[in-house]
Amino acid sequence: NIPEDQADKLLLASWGLPKAVLEKYNSLGVVQMFEWQAECLMLGQVLEGKNLVYSAPTSAGKTLVAELLILKRVLETRKKALLILPFVSVAKEKKCYLQ
Repeated sequence: NIPEDQADKLLLASWGLPKAVLEKYNSLGVVQMFEWQAECLMLGQVLEGKNLVYSAPTSAGKTLVAELLILKRVLETRKKALLILPFVSVAKEKKCYLQ
């Protein structure tokens, strides 16, 4: 669980994302994360590029964790990222969404 003094970590705005990215998430109704998502991002050195393995049921929000990790790394390092998705339909959706 997230300690009370870090409850702001549930808000997407607390992760240092650019305003345009936050506005896009807000337009989709995504303003904050579930506790487990924030916990994933706060584990060890995940934000510095260390590995993260996590599992959750379908539609639980796994993609948001991956998106935030990718966005932060790409924006901070100015390097490219490769996102592998399981279905063509999901890949097309994410392509439009991430553009």
